[in-house]
Amino acid sequence: MKILKLNFLFLIILFISACSSVPKNTANSCSIFEERYFWYKHAKKSEKKWGTPVYLQLAIIKMESSFDWLAKPPRQKLFKVIPYKRPSSSFGYSQAVKGTWKQYKNETGNKYAVRSRFKDSVDFIGWYTNKTEKILKISRSDAFNQYVAYHEGWGNYKNYKKNKKVINLAKRVEKQSNIYKQQLLKCKNSLSTSKYIIF
Repeated sequence: MKILKLNFLFLIILFISACSSVPKNTANSCSIFEERYFWYKHAKKSEKKWGTPVYLQLAIIKMESSFDWLAKPPRQKLFKVIPYKRPSSSFGYSQAVKGTWKQYKNETGNKYAVRSRFKDSVDFIGWYTNKTEKILKISRSDAFNQYVAYHEGWGNYKNYKKNKKVINLAKRVEKQSNIYKQQLLKCKNSLSTSKYIIF
């Protein structure tokens, strides 16, 4: 009986780690969804709900966390050696900070959402980019400016032209978004087969 319990526990741990591990090829959207077919369902649902393209959702996640569900900003260091506090409360796939995540949960009613869950993360990105369009009049398919607003926040967006680092990051997101878009055109039919929509 004890051995059965241990085997069951091992299988649960194995299942969780398999579901949460980083996809093997994060540079290819088709490869990501072939490996994580539930993710395609969740990303498409977010696209339908909020209007934010799947390829932009992926590009933001790749930039923010490289698809690491437990991603956090590296700790600052005192005297360059002593680990200190983290620069922000960013966490999970979307790297949402606590305050914005709380606002998302309050406004959407998704009170059980967690930042380490892909399903909730793409819904958050959809919600955020949708609000960006309403607040700043930026199209949900405008990868460059959407990412600037995502990174800097709605209030600080107007100052981004002075920040070369943010501009470079946004250019990378725009480039990755276009790559994902072209890749998805080639595999969208196979991703939309019944095994992806039965749940």
